[in-house]
Amino acid sequence: MSATTTLEPKIFACSQSEELAEKIAIAFGTSLGNVITSTYSDGEFQPSFEESVRGRRVFIIGSTHPSSENLMQMLLMLDAAKRASARHITAVLPYYGWARQDRKDKPRVPIAAKLIASLLETSGATRIITMDLHADQIQAFFEKPVDHLYASTIFLPYLKNLNLDNLTIASPDMGGSKRAYAYSKALSSEVVICYKQRAKANVISHMELIGDVTGKNVVLVDDMVDTAGTLTKAADMMIERGALSVRAICTHAILSGNAYERLEKSKIEELIVTDSIPLKQESPKLRVLSCANLFADVMKSVHENQSISGKFLM
Repeated sequence: MSATTTLEPKIFACSQSEELAEKIAIAFGTSLGNVITSTYSDGEFQPSFEESVRGRRVFIIGSTHPSSENLMQMLLMLDAAKRASARHITAVLPYYGWARQDRKDKPRVPIAAKLIASLLETSGATRIITMDLHADQIQAFFEKPVDHLYASTIFLPYLKNLNLDNLTIASPDMGGSKRAYAYSKALSSEVVICYKQRAKANVISHMELIGDVTGKNVVLVDDMVDTAGTLTKAADMMIERGALSVRAICTHAILSGNAYERLEKSKIEELIVTDSIPLKQESPKLRVLSCANLFADVMKSVHENQSISGKFLM
């Protein structure tokens, strides 16, 4: 075996995900590589690897939630690694931003999820590791390998430990029904579905419940929570329909606008999320489960050319 193939990988963090990246590095059994970001007076910035990556496998960790500077930093770091002769460059995106724009839902709009896939590959990514994409088919936007992880490996043990009687899994919309059925199968529970119509983005005009929640402890399952409008409306409706309690699990806690205020006023007993995106503030209703061990285990397996199929529960 050549010396090149035995070189240890290096892990670097984009600034928006430094806290999570630090946890991942510890779980991996190493420390974060040294990156310095220089910023010009007009806001332009330039990341710089302060150590050699030549011939190495490089993991660059950074969620691409807005602002667009988070995406730009990932792209610049990928380009820097490519130009520094890294052997393999893996973009680790705990949250893949702009994933909701995965198709043309009306004329004259972009397919941003595809555009970003192209940008990541052009910048130098030779592999993508991400978690709970808004739509599974986004994987097909890439020509490079994509490891699409599921936060169910984190959430299911937590839900099982709650030992809830009369558990029912719920999807806040029709699009999440596949995810809800997968959870219900793992937990041997019933499923209910919310049907909603939107007046425009982030604004719900009408919502109906398909299924019975009377006397049930309900767990809403979704890939992300943005304004929390859908979740809180669904939770309040379920309590009105006779549910004993409503919890929600959402992988990516975007929580923009009045989300925290809505959450506090809602009937949701607990919102369980991962740390794929840093929280803007704390809330007594929020419980954060770290995804660091999941990413560290998969990164190890990727580096050692081992199977990661055991990390997929859905």
